[in-house]
Amino acid sequence: MITQAFSATTALSDLIALTKPRLTSLVLLSTAGGALLSGETMAATRFALMLVGTALVVGASHALNMLLERDIDAAMLRTRDRPLPAGRLTPEVVVGFSVVLGLSGLLLLALWVNALAAVLSLTALVLYVLVYTPLKRRGPIALYVGAVPGAIPPLLGWVAATGRIEAPALVLFALMFLWQIPHFLGLALFIQEDYERAAIRTLPAMRGFGVTRRVAIAATLLLVPVSALLFVAGVSGPIYLFCAIALGLWLLIRALGRPGPGQAGEVRWGRRLFFASLIYLTLLYAAVILDVVIA
Repeated sequence: MITQAFSATTALSDLIALTKPRLTSLVLLSTAGGALLSGETMAATRFALMLVGTALVVGASHALNMLLERDIDAAMLRTRDRPLPAGRLTPEVVVGFSVVLGLSGLLLLALWVNALAAVLSLTALVLYVLVYTPLKRRGPIALYVGAVPGAIPPLLGWVAATGRIEAPALVLFALMFLWQIPHFLGLALFIQEDYERAAIRTLPAMRGFGVTRRVAIAATLLLVPVSALLFVAGVSGPIYLFCAIALGLWLLIRALGRPGPGQAGEVRWGRRLFFASLIYLTLLYAAVILDVVIA
């Protein structure tokens, strides 16, 4: 009985791991931020259903991504103990799990939120799983293609609240698109050896650190005025504006920082930028929520 209980607990833990809970939480934060910025009043139940439906579809996307990349995960030190490469789950189980999650989430969004939110969620899933995932093996273009589904969550949140796509929602989309560039370039440098071991053709591997740094700086520089547009559009207040500019300049300073000597210095630069981008996004959406609560 103890062995069976342990086995069931391990299987449940592995299924949860397929959904990448930490990354899914970040997606839900940006989805909630989009809904709050819309200014529309959502019933608590509908707001919760939006988050649950989004979480289910995002979880399905991540599980399918792990399914398609199980050979890559097996080659990388940081991912080789994931459920599929470690042999704890079979591809058939992962497919079934993903289908149940994805269909449940899409139906929930379509029936209890609105059809456009479900369409956006499905679009993100298809782009992430069927376009971005295969492109990671081909070249750096995957970074920009993958940033599209990654930028959909705040747009989805806005649409869930209003039922329509409006200019401020597109600003949110642009903000998230730009944020992902320094975030994932920092990650690519931070774990460059693992990516090289798995033959993933990242921008640092293909074009070198100099180009990577310039692209990260350019995207981070654009983040500052783009984030301020939400105040210009009248959907956020002075607290958000102050935080957006301060955080954007802080992230830009991080991107402008000089790396130390050699590859070790480049790795440290990437690590700093990666974690700084996480802090930036978390605090930016915290400012969004604070602004809404005070208003």
